[in-house]
Amino acid sequence: MNTEVIVIGGGPSGLMAAVAAAESGASVLLVDKGDKLGRKLGISGGGRCNVTNNKDPEELIRHIPGNGRFLYSAMAQFNNRDIISFFERLGIRLKEENDGRMFPVSDKAQTVVNALVGRVKALGVRVLVNEPVERVVYVDGRTAGVRLRSGRMLPGKAVVVATGGKSAPQTGSTGDGYAWAEEAGHTIVPLYPTEVPLTSQSSVIRDRLLQGLALRDVALTVWNGKGKPVITHRGDMLFTHFGLSGPAALRCSQFVVKELQRSGASTVRLTIDLFPDESGPLLAESLAKLAAAEPRKTIKNVLKMRLPERLVPVLLNRAGIGESQLWNETGKAAREALVAEMKRFAVNINGTLPLEKAFVTGGGVNLKEVDPRTMQSKRMPGLFFCGEILDIHGYTGGYNITAAFITGHCAGRSAAAYAREAAEEPAK
Repeated sequence: MNTEVIVIGGGPSGLMAAVAAAESGASVLLVDKGDKLGRKLGISGGGRCNVTNNKDPEELIRHIPGNGRFLYSAMAQFNNRDIISFFERLGIRLKEENDGRMFPVSDKAQTVVNALVGRVKALGVRVLVNEPVERVVYVDGRTAGVRLRSGRMLPGKAVVVATGGKSAPQTGSTGDGYAWAEEAGHTIVPLYPTEVPLTSQSSVIRDRLLQGLALRDVALTVWNGKGKPVITHRGDMLFTHFGLSGPAALRCSQFVVKELQRSGASTVRLTIDLFPDESGPLLAESLAKLAAAEPRKTIKNVLKMRLPERLVPVLLNRAGIGESQLWNETGKAAREALVAEMKRFAVNINGTLPLEKAFVTGGGVNLKEVDPRTMQSKRMPGLFFCGEILDIHGYTGGYNITAAFITGHCAGRSAAAYAREAAEEPAK
């Protein structure tokens, strides 16, 4: 049987591309270099698989700051609500958790993997595992198939590259597809880590004063060199031995990377608002009331009523206040400095952990060279891209896997249509 569509990569986008192409009537071959399909899907969402997010499409796009608008055309064909329906048709009951995140009721990613792989096999998709692809073959200005590392040639009228980025390399995402794209004439937007912990050499980090301290519902702001805010993200965060981690820090990471690149500076200033729901004056008033209720308490013990104990000495030291001082013995300027520290606790960030440690890859195949309606290359007929190899990246919370499923479905269906048209050409 002649293969019409070859899909390279058995991750979320590749599996969805294989399903969409087969459902469109194409003969499909799915090739993966690993020993099993769906490895990255199996560890997503902390092993529970956050299959998508139930936000309205416009809001969902806003949570994909890395070129999310590119997805509009593909979402008109298959969106996040369609993803939910797709899995429910496969018998996967889903539940909605905080911030619109959708998980299987089983709380097991393997449930999703099994259903998706089962659908692939039920559609008659042929699967090759443990078969690394050496290159995509181009003949006479169009895609002609793939050559395996073993030397075997696999002809196909259309090829969908779903090899992922370079984050989480243990799942097989080692950036194989970028060279194939460049050989077809594509440019690759330089890669960088996103959704990744931040690194710092600030004394509070270097001296490990707060290592292991988690803060709940704080606001992190990234500042540019002119003292203007770049982005603010609210959520939980964690002080580590190397810097900052946790959801709020991860969401700031891509903006830190871009600001470091733009400015050429060695560090970017990040501030933590410990009480984002209270203005400075309201916070000062609240502390004054606590101190007035127990006038013999030291300022250190007053602060411990509102803050984690380990954070208090650091704040007092930064504000130049002794731990044994009473609130009323502390001058107005010092109290104002203390409140300012609580509203803008500064940490100088010098970078992030490496791309291999990131949840998501920034950069990738230049979107100007890809048709957003089909995911087909504008440089090479019959070549399609989907998933993380594209220069699209979002926040954690189901947004990246949504982009993978959307682009995978669009690429698979479009590749099937292209293969049909290519098959008819000799008869014209």
